[in-house]
Amino acid sequence: MTANRKPTDIILHKASRTLEVIFNEDEKYHLPWEYLRLFSPSKEVRARHGRQRILLSGKENVVLEKIAPIGNYAIKLYFDDGHKSGLYDWGYLRELGVQYDRNWQDHLERMGAENGKDH
Repeated sequence: MTANRKPTDIILHKASRTLEVIFNEDEKYHLPWEYLRLFSPSKEVRARHGRQRILLSGKENVVLEKIAPIGNYAIKLYFDDGHKSGLYDWGYLRELGVQYDRNWQDHLERMGAENGKDH
């Protein structure tokens, strides 16, 4: 199954604040640290009981401090806000890359709707 194929390389780019995930010459993704933090597969962020993903904010300046391999199927990302509970398996990293534009647009729309509410 190609969806779970291991990346050939994973590169942390500090200057651009992205994680480059390379599956092959034609399939490379530059995933912003903020995006990776907001779309963590951890229980803190994932949808529960059929609801949408939990909306987080204030992660614009989050720093990806460390990447640790988990077996031959995933990586664990350590962020400077203390978050380290999500395991990003190869299929999920690919999905984050493929669906980046749609995911990010959805996040921005939800943030806009949330900010437009009377508090």
